[in-house]
Amino acid sequence: MFVKEEVEVLNTQITKMGSYPDEDVTFLLKDLSDISMEKSTTEREQAIQQGTHYSEMLPIEYKPTDEYLSLFYRSLEDTKHKVAVAVGIVAEQIIAERGFNIALVSLARAGTPIGVLIKRYISYKYNRELPHYSISIIRDRGIDVQALDYIRTTHPEHEITFIDGWTGKGAITKELTKSVSRYNETNGTTLSSKLAVLADPGDCSELYGTREDFLIPSACLNSTVSGLVSRTILNSKWINEGDFHGGKYYSELLSEDVSNLYVDTICTQFPLIESAVDKGLSDVMKESQKPQWKGLTSIENIQRDYNMDNTNFIKPGVGETTRVLLRRVPWKILVHPDAEMNLEHILVLARERGVPIEEYTDMSYSCCGLIQPLEKKT
Repeated sequence: MFVKEEVEVLNTQITKMGSYPDEDVTFLLKDLSDISMEKSTTEREQAIQQGTHYSEMLPIEYKPTDEYLSLFYRSLEDTKHKVAVAVGIVAEQIIAERGFNIALVSLARAGTPIGVLIKRYISYKYNRELPHYSISIIRDRGIDVQALDYIRTTHPEHEITFIDGWTGKGAITKELTKSVSRYNETNGTTLSSKLAVLADPGDCSELYGTREDFLIPSACLNSTVSGLVSRTILNSKWINEGDFHGGKYYSELLSEDVSNLYVDTICTQFPLIESAVDKGLSDVMKESQKPQWKGLTSIENIQRDYNMDNTNFIKPGVGETTRVLLRRVPWKILVHPDAEMNLEHILVLARERGVPIEEYTDMSYSCCGLIQPLEKKT
């Protein structure tokens, strides 16, 4: 369902895009669907390692094999209750801290399905319909300030709550903190940079559903589980001053889209999770919610043991390892032996691409993807 309707606000065109129902989310992105900017994995990796920013181009969308798709459906069935409980736990924390006068703002694109789920949970539990937007944030380039301006103008009495899918090293958490601080200084505002995530294995977020590093099924696929919307784009060829950051809508993949199937399946569990959410909230309150950044110790261990000069080539956690396999040039995949039985999709992707898998115990994550440095041959 792709409806294109443009409205000029703050000198910015609002284009309805994506395959989610309009009431689920509004993407604040400039529509670049007609522009070809995809690069092969090898071309893109070479460009990135030679200094081109990753946001200036897109990877070619991974076409999942039948085996891999069956893994997605199986993982969705196996984890739907667990994901729903984590959604409830983080949603309840958001409401307890900020009430209902909030606008949910997902960080595209991994945050979008999670934002939809949190919005639907609050609607189910409290009969409140909260505004939900998906906007761009890009490592080393910051958040889309035009999108923030639009949300603040449209909902002047609402507090913004940022949402993402999971944490890895915490790079986006740091980028958000820096970007929001800069935005507040420039605009005299007091936006909170707290990031609510479904899973926080990096131990770098205060609002989280779990700190377990487990497979969130929406990490398995790319646009076909995220409203058929691409990664976000910030390239001066197409993004002018006053524009939102860009994105593409892959209408040609509509027959393969499972975005709504994913959220609908998780939502079937909402009537069944009340006691589990209550227990989970109690457990969270017993923990120190102040981030300890424990994942950084794992990164230091990996960097030392594998002689990695650049920590940007270290992608820890199930979600980030999956991303490495789907759209980068992996060097090795590290798997914690205690978690191997729950990482079947990682093992399938690694086998498809001929990527070596090594057991590694000196990390708090279930797995970690190492990107191939161009000069590294072994």
